[in-house]
Amino acid sequence: MKGGLGTASVKLPGGLTIGAMVVVNAVGEIRDPKNGKTIAGACDENGHLIDLTPYIIKNNKDNNFIQGANTTIGIICCNANMNKSQMKKVAQMAHDGLARTIYPVHTMSDGDIIFAAATGGVDSSVNTVGILAAEVMAVAVLDAVKSAKSKFGVRGYADLAD
Repeated sequence: MKGGLGTASVKLPGGLTIGAMVVVNAVGEIRDPKNGKTIAGACDENGHLIDLTPYIIKNNKDNNFIQGANTTIGIICCNANMNKSQMKKVAQMAHDGLARTIYPVHTMSDGDIIFAAATGGVDSSVNTVGILAAEVMAVAVLDAVKSAKSKFGVRGYADLAD
C-alpha cells in the first residue's frame, strides 16, 4: 500500500513545541498503537490486509524485498534550548515512534532515519523532548498513511477493502 507525507505536533503550556514530519514508504505494515489495528500493509489478491510478520515466519521468506528500496525518513523540530548531542538523543528516542507504528521496522530493505533540529528559546529536558518526539512521530506516521491516496496502481488507505 501507499505511504505518504504526514505531520503532527504538540505544544505544552510552557511554550515548548515539538513537531514531526515524516515520509513513509516502509516495507512493514502500519499499526495504530492505540488499538494495535493494522491500517496499511501488504494485501492479498482480494485486497485484504495480510499479517506480514506471521506470513514471513510461516513461509520463511520476505518476498525478496529489495535492500534499500524502501525508507521512512523524518524530522523532529522543537523550540527547546538543546545542543547537537542532546538533539541526537532526541532523534534516537523519536525512533520509538516508528517502532510503535511500523512492523517490522528497520529491515534490510528500509533506510529508516530521523533527523532532529532545535531553534532554541524554551528550557526543557532531553527526556521530555525525546518522549514527546516519539509520540508526535507515531502520530505523523499514521497521518502519512491515512493521507495517502491510490496512485499508479498502488492502493491508498482510503481504498482499503474491509
